[in-house]
Amino acid sequence: MSIDTTDNARALITFAQQAAAPVALEVGKYHVVRTADGFRTVDLTTPEHTGIPERKVGSTTVRDATSFAAYFDKHSDSDTEVYADADRLTVTAVLDAHTATAARWSGHRLTLSLRKTDAWDQWLRNDGQLMGQEAFAEFLEDHLPELLEPSAAEMLEIAQSIQGATKAEFQSSTRLSSGQRQFAFVETVTAKAGQKGQLTIPETFVIGLVPFEGSEGYRLTARFRYRLGRDGGLTLGYKLERPGDILRTAFQDVVKTIGEQIDQPIMNGTPA
Repeated sequence: MSIDTTDNARALITFAQQAAAPVALEVGKYHVVRTADGFRTVDLTTPEHTGIPERKVGSTTVRDATSFAAYFDKHSDSDTEVYADADRLTVTAVLDAHTATAARWSGHRLTLSLRKTDAWDQWLRNDGQLMGQEAFAEFLEDHLPELLEPSAAEMLEIAQSIQGATKAEFQSSTRLSSGQRQFAFVETVTAKAGQKGQLTIPETFVIGLVPFEGSEGYRLTARFRYRLGRDGGLTLGYKLERPGDILRTAFQDVVKTIGEQIDQPIMNGTPA
């Protein structure tokens, strides 16, 4: 009688496996497990088993230079690349950029996306627009904290004078030697019909604005604009002097602040 040694060997292996106490496999390592049919490799190093990503990945957006520096300091290395884009008002760091000799993923990024303040947007929205006397006076009153020269108190007085003359017919405008503009008007309300008066406003005024959240403040000069209507009505407004230059300067100052806190050079442009 012949004996099938192969079947016997398999039976013995199966019996031994069943009799052996189970052994827990260690996460984070490769294991080779013997089965009845041979050997099988068990890979417990993948993220689904370890719960740890293979590499850092993702894009983080911050709103000020201080937050940018904090995140950058935690995750950057000597090969990190930094780009500044003045058109988009962004500073982007590719934290895992390619090295000089090897490619990396370039998938971990930090972006400073500057957000303009409400005050900046409001002043720019009305820049060059003429408003009725009451609307213009209310605008000045709502923005007293930003008025520097003349002082907020003086500008409030001017705003109140403008409001007080809303029921008047404006007849002429004169530029005084001081640079101020003087308007002559006649009251049109019944109780003051025919009563003459004068409204004097400065030719220019200075405001202080913070362009971006978390940035410094800057001085801007505004020139008063006006128009006398054929019906005796008066519309008023202002024109800011080169606000675009102020915005660019503010962005450059933010980039300079970041540059003083990091070792990597800041390139002009955007990353691939």
